[in-house]
Formats: sequence, structure tokens, C-alpha cells
Amino acid sequence: MIDPSAPLPRPRSGLTEPPDAPQALTGALHVLQGRMLLQVSPARVGYFRPQLDAGRSGLVLCGPNALQQAKRLRREEQFNGPLLVDPAVYEARAASKEEPFPHASEDTFAFDDPLAVSLAEQRAVGVTAPMTPTGYIHAEDSEALKAAVRRVAALDDPQVIFAAPVDVGWLREEDSVRQLIACLQLVPGPKALMLGGQMDPLARHPRAVDHLRRIVTEVLGAALLRTDLAAFGALAAGAAFTAFGAASRLRHIVAPGEKAETSKNFSTSPHVLFPELMHFFLGKTLADRFAGAAAPVCGCAACEGMRGLDEFASNAGDRQARAAAHNVAVLMEWLRTLTALTPGLGRQRWWHERCLAAVGRYPLLNAQLLQPNGFKVPGQLKRWALAAPAGEAVQPQADAQDYRRS
Repeated sequence: MIDPSAPLPRPRSGLTEPPDAPQALTGALHVLQGRMLLQVSPARVGYFRPQLDAGRSGLVLCGPNALQQAKRLRREEQFNGPLLVDPAVYEARAASKEEPFPHASEDTFAFDDPLAVSLAEQRAVGVTAPMTPTGYIHAEDSEALKAAVRRVAALDDPQVIFAAPVDVGWLREEDSVRQLIACLQLVPGPKALMLGGQMDPLARHPRAVDHLRRIVTEVLGAALLRTDLAAFGALAAGAAFTAFGAASRLRHIVAPGEKAETSKNFSTSPHVLFPELMHFFLGKTLADRFAGAAAPVCGCAACEGMRGLDEFASNAGDRQARAAAHNVAVLMEWLRTLTALTPGLGRQRWWHERCLAAVGRYPLLNAQLLQPNGFKVPGQLKRWALAAPAGEAVQPQADAQDYRRS
């Protein structure tokens, strides 16, 4: 339940930087400032590294063997870029008042402190900064949230990243958002927010995107990890850093005990980013939609104008690796464009205008293909298209009446 006695968040006038400026990180963490990292499974690192922008990105390893892969990257492959390990305990265990940092498995000794052990293990393999092994924080479970915050605040170490894997229900109402902000502000170091919910968490609540932007602007050192389009939206709004999930399962969290909901034919072909539509589609879906028309030819650094978006219809051969390289190359192009702009209103406008343009492109493409419902605007993209920078009105696109209904 939401705790009415929780402290109120600090007013914006009390912040040390304007709300639309990036939140400064100190010490070793300074290298993370303003970056969009790539959150990947250890086994797939090789797919993505060639397209990674060394000056603007980095890696977050997540899942089994993450520590071993981090050690290998540092000691054998001389990877010198920003490197984090996400313990991802939240995938299996929920946080509680008694155990905000629960044991990841039953195999560990009961007298071990999961927090201390995890931080030490991460430091030993050479991460840029260690991340807390926080359990999943269910919606409105203020006792679990406060217990986790107290433990991290007691460390008094601004070089520790507090992982805050919260159910997106925290972003539904004003009161819960205020309490989440108040708690996060008690942590001295960076706060890595990660959102839980099936499929597309930010599309579930009408004000979730606005509330996310509020958290980013009011919490010093707020970051957003394990996400999708929101990695750019949060960075534009002034997040300290973000991380884009390289695979669909790494773009949100599924609460422990729940089975992940997936799209039909999920495993038949790789996910492919369609730049104009700002969304991932199965390669087979793209091949089917463009079966009677010429598919767009991609000019990203990986495809180099030699590949159409309909060439990923199955997982055969090296298609998964090529699709992964394409996805990262497009993301890095967007990142370079965004970070070339001065932090603040310019970045927010660029992001908002890009989302508006993408929403407007859907009905035009469907008309060209003679498929009225061929491509459907994803819910989260609609939310970002309506989230104009403060003080600016939304300029409707061709299908404004459609996405305003959501």
C-alpha cells in the first residue's frame, strides 16, 4: 500500500540543476553521463559490439554468466567502455520488507548478505559501477521499496547504482509517483529505474509516460534501464543515462511467477527495427506485409543500402546476427542525432517530433500497401507522440484522431 506518511519529493526549485539538464554523475560513474547503453544477454554480445558507438554507448550484461562474460570482456577482449552487470534477481524473486535484496537461488548460504556479496562480485570483474540485486517491487509495496532504499542509503556510497525494478503500476497515479520520487531521492548515488509489466508496460496507463518524465526530472541521477523507446524519451528529458534492451525480453520485466506474454509466431524470425515506424516487427511479418510491394532498403551502417527490410523472414543462417547488427546500427544513428543537440528543450523537441512523424507514417504506409490494418501504431509510441515538451501543444498528424483515443 501507498504510505501517506512518506516524505514529499523535493520541489524542483531545490534541485541543483534545471529539470531539463542531465543529472551529473561523479567519480567513475561520470563515464556513464548522457549515454544510452545496450542491455544484452552475455551469449549475444558478439552480435552487437561491432555497431556499438564507443563514445556514446556501452554494455549492460544481464542473465546467466553475466559476471563471467564481464570478466572475459575486461581481461581477455580489452573492452574499455562502460560496463555494468545487472544481477536481475527481480526476474525470480520479489522484494519484501524483510528481504529487499533476496537470495537469487536456494543454493546460497542463508548467512550470506546478498547485497554485499553481489556488489563485491561485480567489482571483482571490473564493472564501471556495481548495481544492487534488488527484488521485484510490486505496485504500491511501499514497505519493500523503503526497506531497499534504507539499505542502500546506509551504504553511503554514491558509486553504487540502486536498481529499482518497479511494477509500472507505480506510474499510474499521482500519489504513488510522489512516493516513488520521495524514496528515490533518499539514495545518494544513481537510481536505475526498470519497469515491470507484460508486453509494453508504458502503454498500460494513460499518464505513465508523463510520470516517467517527471521522475527523470525530479530525481537527481535518475536512469532508465531495460527498456525500449523510453530509453530515448528519458534521455531527452534529462536522464543521467539509459539502457535499451537488445532483445524483446530485455525491454521490460515480467513479475516473478508470471509467464511472459509473447506475440504470435514469436520464435519464427528475428525482431527487426523498422526505422520509419519506430517499432520492432518480426522479420516474417515484414516479409508478409511487403510481399506485393518493394520493401524499404535500409541504409544503416550494418545494411549499407544493400538489404531490404523483408530479408529476415526466418532465423536460418546468419539472419539473427544480421538483424541484431541492423537494429543496433539504427539505434546508434538515432543516439548520435539526439546527443548532437544541446541538452534540454532541443532534445525534447527532436524526440517528440520524431514520434509524431512516425505515428503519421503508419496510415500512409498502410494506404500504399492497400492494407488498412497492415501496421498498427504501438501503444507506447502513441503516448510519446502526445507527450509534448512542457508548454508546447501537440501538432496533430494525419491520424491524430486515432491515437488520441488511446
